[in-house]
Amino acid sequence: MQRGRSGWTPPRPPFVLPLAVMGVERPIRIGVSGTGFVSTGLCRFLRGQSSFVLTGILTRRSNSSFADTEWESLRTQSIPKLVDKSDVIIECTGDAVWAADVVELAFQAELPVVTMNAEFQVVAGTYYREQGLLSESEGDQPGSLAMLDQEVRSMGFSPVVYGSQKGFLDPDPDLATMQYWASRQGLSLAKTISFTDGTKVQIESALVANGLGANILKPGLLGLSHTTTRAGARELADRAKNHRQPIVDYVLQDQGRGEIFIVATHCEHQKAALSYYKLGRGPFYYLEKPYHLVHLEIIKSVERVLRSGTSVLNNGSNPSIGVAAVAKRALQPGTFLKQGIGSFDVRGMAVNIQDEPDHVPIGLLDNCEVQRAIAPGELLKLCDVALPESRASRAWQFTRKRALAASKSCAA
Repeated sequence: MQRGRSGWTPPRPPFVLPLAVMGVERPIRIGVSGTGFVSTGLCRFLRGQSSFVLTGILTRRSNSSFADTEWESLRTQSIPKLVDKSDVIIECTGDAVWAADVVELAFQAELPVVTMNAEFQVVAGTYYREQGLLSESEGDQPGSLAMLDQEVRSMGFSPVVYGSQKGFLDPDPDLATMQYWASRQGLSLAKTISFTDGTKVQIESALVANGLGANILKPGLLGLSHTTTRAGARELADRAKNHRQPIVDYVLQDQGRGEIFIVATHCEHQKAALSYYKLGRGPFYYLEKPYHLVHLEIIKSVERVLRSGTSVLNNGSNPSIGVAAVAKRALQPGTFLKQGIGSFDVRGMAVNIQDEPDHVPIGLLDNCEVQRAIAPGELLKLCDVALPESRASRAWQFTRKRALAASKSCAA
């Protein structure tokens, strides 16, 4: 198999790469970056696959920190070692800074990378999509919406709203409650906080907007509360109907199933048929996927990438939406922020980059120090914190410049 600098040459189905010796074939070698809820589920799923084999698991933790010895022989703290024994990397840490290091070395080895890491994509995906084959995976809301978008467009629909259902949000949750839910759901405390305070849905929405050419109606999104997701989706469509682009948003509905949906229009001469097909009389038609199964769907995207050499979704070449860090509490000069996403110090808010060009992406707040007093509810600017130099921060500067150049071009 030849991997040229011009791009990845995909293997032929049934997804096996020729072994370089003795003319025999072998399964595709999967290297996984991360040891959290998603990556653990994925590793267990890969046990039953015949066309894929798990050959490495990248972690920042020592083996002694794991309660069991499962996959002990596969764990490594070395990115080069993971890359060396893989044909494709799956990055699912949810950490933008760490993921950029992994993707950089994977691309140097000319490996394709599939992510379930919207946090990385929004900060650095625009830069890295031009360095190699990079794809966000189906299974989480962004990738699932991208696949639904392809399906509905192939049937002639024109999306007006890309959306997802959320059951509960609290912009400033307390420690005891988050510890309870983290333990009950088997998630890390940071993940539980980011899901609860809205940071995760803001990041997911930004990725969908950038990757599918959509926009947002207001900073922080609308997040309409309704008794049914369908009713909330319809109101979003009413609010978006005079907008020049599709919009991205979410509906708060505590009895939902985590569905993702698209509200779309169609041509007038299909109106009677769509009514007969139980989609209603229009002009807006609600199409949904009633589930997203996260790690169980990742392998579909890996197969797509290897078969066709195309991406399910990435942050796009001309992004317009970033996710700014907003203070949850008063932050004094000298305050050390170990992390932004999933902290009690800040939460994420989707913003137009051209409106807030100096915002600090919440995904870059990694072991940094606050430089000035920041009030609760205030948006953090680049001059407010001392960000460590990293591949991710350099990729963000590329993204920021690209977004601002695109906005100036549109204004002209």
